[in-house]
Amino acid sequence: MASESTAPKVTLYWLEQSRAQRFIWLLEECNVDYNIKIFKRTPEGMAPPELKKVHPLGKSPVVGITAPGRTDPLILAESGFITEYLTEHFAPHLAPKKFEDGKEGPGLETEEWLRYHFFMHYAEGSLMALMVNNLVFSFLKSDKIPFFIRPITGGIVNKFNDMFFNPNFKAHFDFLESQLASAPNGGGFLCGKDLTAVDILMSFPMQAGQKRLKMINATTYPKLNAYVTKLENMEGYKRSIDRIEKETGEKFSVMMGAE
Repeated sequence: MASESTAPKVTLYWLEQSRAQRFIWLLEECNVDYNIKIFKRTPEGMAPPELKKVHPLGKSPVVGITAPGRTDPLILAESGFITEYLTEHFAPHLAPKKFEDGKEGPGLETEEWLRYHFFMHYAEGSLMALMVNNLVFSFLKSDKIPFFIRPITGGIVNKFNDMFFNPNFKAHFDFLESQLASAPNGGGFLCGKDLTAVDILMSFPMQAGQKRLKMINATTYPKLNAYVTKLENMEGYKRSIDRIEKETGEKFSVMMGAE
């Protein structure tokens, strides 16, 4: 075990109402001490410009790692990459076994491992991209739009929801419901019977599907609905909420911003 002088120092750059909250949970599952630097959104709901001093894209989550031998912290951006890096170095128990004993080679990977890497890319690549586009488009119905043109913009949003967003969300949630139903070894999580890092990564879009979109419910998607409840009842998730409430002094609520 690393001594205090050689142990890496991890900092999470956390933005309110963002996907960064998942990484408090992930860090709670890691064998590492970490700090949180808190950023508030601008009145327009965007990430503050100060985040660009951390990473040029000015988005959250970002993780910094200071280790002996480095003069500057290693800065990690992009949720999938951050998840892979933290899991590999600090929480290997959250990644499935790649091969069964004595069976190694292309095409022989375990189903758990294949699912794990698929969802690592799917979470941000396919699902969150759709959700962010939908969120940005929904601003056309908000009170930020002048009231006299809001009926027009609202009608456009409703039309696009019917034609594009809702059918695509249905395709994703149908797929995820079937993935939970077919998860190996009795299931319970996306990759099998045990929690993995991709369940943590997927928790945010699943909560958004349940709480913002209100498409995930016990009637339409019983397995997904139970899955979200299961994730929110896990001790690591609860610790992440306790940690951020202590850090901010504010009650946490699951929200979704564009950054």
